[in-house]
Amino acid sequence: MYILINVFFLIAALIWGDWRNWRKYYPTILFFIIGDFLYNFLLYKKSMWIFHDMILPNHTIITLLAMAVSYTATVLIYLGKFPEDWKKRSLWFLLWFGIYLSIEIVNSNLGFITYHNGWNIGWSALFTGIIFIILPIHHKRPLTAWLLSIVIIIALLSIFDVNMNDMK
Repeated sequence: MYILINVFFLIAALIWGDWRNWRKYYPTILFFIIGDFLYNFLLYKKSMWIFHDMILPNHTIITLLAMAVSYTATVLIYLGKFPEDWKKRSLWFLLWFGIYLSIEIVNSNLGFITYHNGWNIGWSALFTGIIFIILPIHHKRPLTAWLLSIVIIIALLSIFDVNMNDMK
């Protein structure tokens, strides 16, 4: 399943991604990837979700593939075509929110993602919304995005009762 998803994102990036300006988006691509690395590192012993696949061997490989392909494609398309008009921005946000959430719902229903330690599809929806709000913020104001991210991480660690002992 995850190979298919990443092939879809790669094709979409080749068609619609702003490859000419990839250097402009590179810091935000890294920001997106670092966020996922932080999740996987900080919550190594207390995962909120785990990916499963019939072909790819484990969560780590699936996540690394997503970081390399899907996240890069997402930023190149999402920010590359980011509208100036606020109404169009809202529709663009809803489109990407819908794409990511639909993929997760399908994967959840098929057993390719499982939730743990109080996480559920509602939290995923909220978190997906945050991602698509914070990516353009990072693109324009990276320090602001980092500060917001730190606050969000601390809040989530608190909400889900993740203690220092829960970390590796």
